[in-house]
Amino acid sequence: MTPEDPEETQPLLGPPGGSAPRGRRVFLAAFAAALGPLSFGFALGYSSPAIPSLQRAAPPAPHLDDAAASWFGAVVTLGAAAGGVLGGWLVDRAGRKLSLLLCSVPFVAGFAVITAAQDVWMLLGGRLLTGLACGVASLVAPVYISEIAYPAVRGLLGSCVQLMVVVGILLAYLAEQSFRLALLRQPAIYKPFIIGVSLMAFQQLSGVNAIMFYAETIFEEAKFKDSSLASVVVGVIQVLFTAVAALIMDRAGRRLLLVLSGVVMVFSTSAFGTYFKLTQGGPGNSSHVALSGPVSTEPVDASVGLAWLAVGSMCLFIAGFAVGWGPIPWLLMSEIFPLHVKGVATGVCVLTNWLMAFLVTKEFSSLMEVLRPYGAFWLASAFCIFSVLFTLFCVPETKGKTLEQITAHFEGR
Repeated sequence: MTPEDPEETQPLLGPPGGSAPRGRRVFLAAFAAALGPLSFGFALGYSSPAIPSLQRAAPPAPHLDDAAASWFGAVVTLGAAAGGVLGGWLVDRAGRKLSLLLCSVPFVAGFAVITAAQDVWMLLGGRLLTGLACGVASLVAPVYISEIAYPAVRGLLGSCVQLMVVVGILLAYLAEQSFRLALLRQPAIYKPFIIGVSLMAFQQLSGVNAIMFYAETIFEEAKFKDSSLASVVVGVIQVLFTAVAALIMDRAGRRLLLVLSGVVMVFSTSAFGTYFKLTQGGPGNSSHVALSGPVSTEPVDASVGLAWLAVGSMCLFIAGFAVGWGPIPWLLMSEIFPLHVKGVATGVCVLTNWLMAFLVTKEFSSLMEVLRPYGAFWLASAFCIFSVLFTLFCVPETKGKTLEQITAHFEGR
C-alpha cells in the first residue's frame, strides 16, 4: 500500500461526505479513549492528598515515614516508564483498542491493592501498578485519537488528552480534601479564589500560547529571513527575563511587576496589530488562518521597517510576559489560599489555566480569520488592559508578608 493510497490517508472515523453519525462516533470514541488519561491524572494527583493522611495513620493502618512518603510519590513514575515501553510493544501487538482496554486492569488492580494495603510494601506495589497503567495510557490514547480523528477536529481531540489529565488531578484533590461549597461564603476563601482563577485566565487571554505556537509562522509573515533562528531568539529572551524576574521579585513586589508586564504587553500587542493592519489592511489582502504572506503596497524600505516593527513587538511581548504575567500568577496561587483549601483551590486554578490555554491555542486561527490578524492582536491588547486594571484594583501585594498575614488581609483584619 503506497502512501498515496486513499485507504491509508483517511482517518478511521472521518465523516465521508459530511456524515453526521460518523462525526459523532469519533467524538464518542475519543472521549472513551481519553478516560485513560483521566485515570492517569487521578493517579498522579492522588499522592498529594493521600500522603498527609497516611503519615497521620495509626496502627493497624499502614503508616508512611518521610522516606516511604517520598517513595509513594515517586514510584508511580518508575511504573510509568515501564508502562511506556510496554505500551509501545503492546500497541503494535494487540492493537490500539485492546491496549486501551488492557491498561484498565493495572489501574483497577493498583487502586484495589492500595485500598486493601496492610503495609507499606502493598502501598508501593499498588502505586507501581497504577504507574504502569499511566505509562500505557499516556502512549496509546494520543495515538488512537490521532488515528481515528479527521483533520478538522484532530487538534481539538488531541488536546483533550492533556485536558483530561489535569481534570483527573483536580478530581484527586477533590476526593481527599475537606472542601465544602459553603466555604466560598468566607471572604478569606472566595476573594483569593476569584483572584487566582482570574490571574490564570488573564495569563492565557494575553495570547501568549498562541504567539509561541505560531512564532515561526508569525516571523515568516513579518518577512524575517530565518524564522527558525528568530524562534530561538524568542526562547532566549524568555529565559533571560524570567531569570531577571526571579532576582527582583522580592524587591519590586508582585503587583508592580504585574502592572509593568501588562503595560509592556499592551504596547507590544497593539504594535503587532498595527503591523498587520498596515500590511494586510487592504480589502483585497488575505487574512487566512495560515497567515499567508501579506500583500503590501508599501515601498521595499517601508516593508523592511514594518518587518522590524513586528520582530521588535514580538520580542517585547515575550520579555514583558516573562517579567510578570508568566511566573507571578503561579507564585500568587501558592501564596493567597489558606492551607485547608489550598489543594482544591490551586487545582481549580491549574484547571482554569489549561482550559484557557486549550481554548486560546485552538481558536486563535479561527479568531484571526474572523477578526483578521490585526483584530486578533488588538483583542489580546484589550485583555492585557483589563489584566492591568484587575491587578491595580483587586490583587494585593504579598511581598514580605507571611501566609497568616495574607489570609488576615482577605478577612479584613
